Amino acid sequence: MIPMYPYYSYETRCQQVPITFPPQHQDVQPGLEYLMTPLPISENPEYKGSGKLEGKIAIITGGDSGIGRAVAIGFAKEGADVAIVYLYEREDAEATKQMVECYGRRCLLIEGDLRRPAFSEEVVGRTLECYGKLDVLILNQGVQFPQESIMHISNEQLEDTYRTNIFPHFYMTKAALPYLNPGSSIVSTASVTAYAGAPLLVDYSSTKGAIVSFTRSLSLQLVSKGIRVNAVAPGPIWTPLIVSSYSAEYVKTFGLETPMKRAGQPFELAPTYIYLASNDSSFVTGQVLHVNGGIMTET
Repeated sequence: MIPMYPYYSYETRCQQVPITFPPQHQDVQPGLEYLMTPLPISENPEYKGSGKLEGKIAIITGGDSGIGRAVAIGFAKEGADVAIVYLYEREDAEATKQMVECYGRRCLLIEGDLRRPAFSEEVVGRTLECYGKLDVLILNQGVQFPQESIMHISNEQLEDTYRTNIFPHFYMTKAALPYLNPGSSIVSTASVTAYAGAPLLVDYSSTKGAIVSFTRSLSLQLVSKGIRVNAVAPGPIWTPLIVSSYSAEYVKTFGLETPMKRAGQPFELAPTYIYLASNDSSFVTGQVLHVNGGIMTET
């Protein structure tokens, strides 16, 4: 194991998961995990893999940190090799690669900007060159820029949010689809904000709503090909995106609005992605699974 990252036993994990966080802010999105205090919890050491993804190859966008890192570790435990796509967070990506390799799996790091359509072709091409096939596509990239009023959302911000959060779903899917076979799975990261709304995140929430509709529509288009398409809608989760988008003052109470009175940790989402990527969910497509600390939503 890599000692710089915290691990918790089953007996003490719930007690040691942070309830509140010290004020902190990073100026550049999507943020750097290694600078956060405390570090997000990426792994549940009590989770034992059972070969659910043995021999599978997965691309994970935004896989360097946060939810993406937890998914990469979980997939490795279940026997998958992964390709991680990240924007600039090389130190975080290298740490994730080490964690994946701790479980005897391979991890390909691919740095670049998913807002460029051609980059998706490069991602898929490099993954195929390295591994020879592709089975799972995890679409997890995202940015958010809180604004008190829609009047403060500039045209540049609006375009950046959409080009980052939803456009790559189309680019990556189009690039990957010719190489996905029956039994393959596409899983997107939506958000509780697509259902409950968020007054500070009008543009972000609308992109997450678009991901929900993308999931439902694409699932109908691909069901005859044996390819399943689903999504996960997290609630507030302690990731670099939080400290790079909200003020230091906001961070102090992040997650306290949930019925569980705390933010979630990335390791708490990984099993949901494993379920949707594996044959355990063979009769599940076009669905969004909610991991949000008890926030009530209408699906």
